[in-house]
Amino acid sequence: MAKKDFYEILGLNRDASEEEIKKAYRKLAMKHHPDRNPDTPKSEEYFKEAKEAYEILSDAQKRAAYDQYGHAGIDPQAGGFGPGGAGGFADAFGDIFGDIFGGGRGGGRSGVYRGADLRYNLEISLEDAARGAETRIRIPTMEQCEACGGSGAKKGTSPTTCPTCHGHGQVRMQQGFFSIQQTCPKCHGNGRFVADPCQTCHGAGRVKQHKTLSVKIPAGVDEGDRIRLSGEGEHGVSGGPSGDLYVQIHIKPHQVFQRDHDDLHCEMPVSFTIAALGGEIEIPTLDGMAKIKIPAETQSGKVFRLRGKGIKGVRSHGHGDLMCHVVVETPVNLTERQKELLRELEAINITDGSRHNPRAKSWMDRVKDFFGS
Repeated sequence: MAKKDFYEILGLNRDASEEEIKKAYRKLAMKHHPDRNPDTPKSEEYFKEAKEAYEILSDAQKRAAYDQYGHAGIDPQAGGFGPGGAGGFADAFGDIFGDIFGGGRGGGRSGVYRGADLRYNLEISLEDAARGAETRIRIPTMEQCEACGGSGAKKGTSPTTCPTCHGHGQVRMQQGFFSIQQTCPKCHGNGRFVADPCQTCHGAGRVKQHKTLSVKIPAGVDEGDRIRLSGEGEHGVSGGPSGDLYVQIHIKPHQVFQRDHDDLHCEMPVSFTIAALGGEIEIPTLDGMAKIKIPAETQSGKVFRLRGKGIKGVRSHGHGDLMCHVVVETPVNLTERQKELLRELEAINITDGSRHNPRAKSWMDRVKDFFGS
């Protein structure tokens, strides 16, 4: 499959200036960054395309080779790579990362990182999901070490600039025409070196703790919905912003109702007599009991709709409905007298089956047609 044109990816003409290339990349990176679009699988693909396009076009030598020979000019297998060029991309990406996560320009090189996002699975009842509730949860998290104030250095000392990478967090190795940039092995990308680590956090600047949070559950949440608690994730590194906590909602199975978006469904057992003669019964709703009239000759499987007795979803304008599915109950533990009466009833039904059992007759007629008799 042919690769896309780098200028087309960034939405630029071929005479675009360096500033226009950088601006276009920043805009696309902000739009498609995977951390901003966790539910959009294509975002990561678009982000990588923009990243690759900027890496080539921001370097004068690579851009010249690309303009003259196309993708073949920058293919490492074809020997088209020129030396250097990674610095411009790293600078721009540092800007993007800072804009998205609040770490500031060059945050990664100075050891400032945003804390990780956390997820907590919260199981709630159907009633709480419908009406809303407030609950408290206890979560493990990484918090700033109080002993060293997050610096990772022993009290009375402070981190120094890494002597290997001189604070950049990256080291570059030149091998002929190839320039390889990798994480500094001494400071592990922080750009700072702790000679005398804090005894509490062992130089990490963070310690594992537990914290209790109050979570407000909005009325109408459904299975799989997420509640975002901004800044309640893991604490950032070296003063970086904290991540977010995502509370994932799971609804416990209910003993009476099954939920289908804003609608509720329930089975409604009806006695043989009421189904045949009709009557009035009580059924449960989330707001209490309600009465419903059962017409005579009601068959098992018939559905009665109670409008507005369902759930008002978070993004809905009105309440859903309650669907009551009739299940005609066959009597059990019959006395001899009851059995005798049922036999008399069956004998009467047999004499005029088409009148008293129309569904059975219709079914038998279809069976006869199937076998051709």
